[in-house]
Amino acid sequence: MTVRVYVGLGANLGDRGEALLHALKGMAALQGTRLLSVSSLYSSAPVDATGPDYLNAVAALDTEQAPQAFLQALQMLEQAAGRERPYRNAPRTLDLDILLWGDERMHGVALTVPHPRMNERAFVLLPLQEL
Repeated sequence: MTVRVYVGLGANLGDRGEALLHALKGMAALQGTRLLSVSSLYSSAPVDATGPDYLNAVAALDTEQAPQAFLQALQMLEQAAGRERPYRNAPRTLDLDILLWGDERMHGVALTVPHPRMNERAFVLLPLQEL
């Protein structure tokens, strides 16, 4: 079964635009997944963190993958981009967040959907509304 997924993309270290472009290509190449559309790019200051401004976007995808498998694939893309997690809200070479998974609601240790802070983040809501 195919489900419509919305993923938030962000980066505030290194070549932010290149990181987002590479992530989009990586997501489009995932098995059983099709990239449908991508919002414009938005710049935003870090929230509850320090570091340079973020470059953000939201992507709409259709996927046949299960939620946990898709999350693991996104985390592998983050690691390939040099993502480190030294502390909560550390600056990031790439951050990929599942925002919406169809109409489903999930509350797990590794994945909560809809994203719990999405309604507090203009850098998510504006590009999501655009799509």
